[in-house]
Amino acid sequence: MLEVKNLDAFYGAMQVLHGVNIAVGAGEIVGLVGANAAGKSSLMFSLAGLRAECRGEVLLDGAPIQDLAPWERPSRGLVLVPERRRLFPFMTVLENLEVGAYAPAARAVISQSLDEVFALLPTLSERRSQVAGSMSGGEQQMLAIGRALMARPQVLLLDEPTEGLAPIYVKLLFDLIADLRRKGLTILIVEQNVHHVLRTADRAYVLENGRIVMEGEGPALLNDERLKTAYLGL
Repeated sequence: MLEVKNLDAFYGAMQVLHGVNIAVGAGEIVGLVGANAAGKSSLMFSLAGLRAECRGEVLLDGAPIQDLAPWERPSRGLVLVPERRRLFPFMTVLENLEVGAYAPAARAVISQSLDEVFALLPTLSERRSQVAGSMSGGEQQMLAIGRALMARPQVLLLDEPTEGLAPIYVKLLFDLIADLRRKGLTILIVEQNVHHVLRTADRAYVLENGRIVMEGEGPALLNDERLKTAYLGL
């Protein structure tokens, strides 16, 4: 569903990704883990089109999208839930959700999408008139995911979704991720919560200094001593 080939990315003259190759099959949950400053968020930004200086290929369902503008990629089925949520804090829950359906195809089925999101995340339905900035961190994260789902994605990119969340919301979030996969969504997740993501992911990649250095099945990587000591400090 999503394939990245020989992706390089830059901040000015500084190269932050070096020949990255990853693949995410349809219906898979794939994790991306590594130490701070390994390049994980840079990769997610590159996939979403938010890193202007990139080289390489990004294929979505076999079609190249690396030359598309950031606002065109959700229409093709690739949607990012960014780190720290990036909600519109002075807009209501409903207004934030409606923003997610800005693409013409998503706008055409906005009522259906709202019903589906509210069924999946009933707290958002109960608080549809509440200003987003007044919600707890966990509730805001659920809203950020709901907003992404309004775009009707095929592939969902989750960048550090558990950052700053209480343990109860971490569990709820990973339950939600598993539920979304059962509904047929393909998910690539960057996460510092290594234990949770490797237990949940079908496969995972380890990123170090902008390079993929390990890959394998999630539970197998969780038990890999080299991974624990060399890359994750466990």
